[in-house]
Amino acid sequence: MSDEIRLSPTSGCDGCPVHNAGRLSRLGVNMENWDYVVALAGNPNTGKSTVFNALTGLKQHTGNWPGKTVTRAEGGFEYGDTRFKLVDLPGTYSLLSASPDEEIARDFILFGNPDVTVVVVDSTRLERNLNLVLQVLEITSRVVVCLNLVDEARRHHLTVDERRLARDLGVPVVPTSARYRQGLPELLAAINDVASGKTVYKPHRIGGASPEVERAVNGLARKVEAAFPNLTNARWVALRLLDGDSTIAQAVRQGELGELEGGTQYAAAGAALGEATI
Repeated sequence: MSDEIRLSPTSGCDGCPVHNAGRLSRLGVNMENWDYVVALAGNPNTGKSTVFNALTGLKQHTGNWPGKTVTRAEGGFEYGDTRFKLVDLPGTYSLLSASPDEEIARDFILFGNPDVTVVVVDSTRLERNLNLVLQVLEITSRVVVCLNLVDEARRHHLTVDERRLARDLGVPVVPTSARYRQGLPELLAAINDVASGKTVYKPHRIGGASPEVERAVNGLARKVEAAFPNLTNARWVALRLLDGDSTIAQAVRQGELGELEGGTQYAAAGAALGEATI
């Protein structure tokens, strides 16, 4: 497959065999004529918008997320013969849904089920940025870490061992300097490998919970999965419920999880689950 990068417009026809069109429509993404969906996440001020612009060029579309005043940006690119839609998620420090930005990012990664989630991190502030990386890895294994601003790190005499970081996280880590277009071919290759399933990764996930907690999480996860069978990660929803996440609890009670995952018949099941577990 060629490494050539070709910019593509964000238009096309109905239907995509890779995705549940109803779910992506619910999340405000037009899935016309694209092979894969890539979510772009990251803390504010990591150069995420620069990465987005470098990959999509002028072929972009902006608007608001459904029901929100938060701006959504979408763009497209081709890698070889494969078409990718890139969705730029709001910059956020966490997925714990304390703000509309965090809720949007969380909902898209969890319910939109993107083929790849690229998390852009600042090489000069890596420790702070890794919190979001670890949260994303709790939801999905289809992750590429974009280690951006390596030029700034060098200027501050900082060195990041990306190979060791990749081993520790269990997912690809690609050094880039997006403003100078350095590392973009390697980033695209990593995105393509994860999206196509050419390489399967086993990410690091936080463990060490007591047997009692594990039993509670696993038991609740089974109930969540039974009520909402198309969820990307029922265990993550169970963890958030047990942690008292009010937005997830409300979504369960009102059946909104079913709407986000592309279903319409889960309101009663969600209400029953909510009464039983919350």
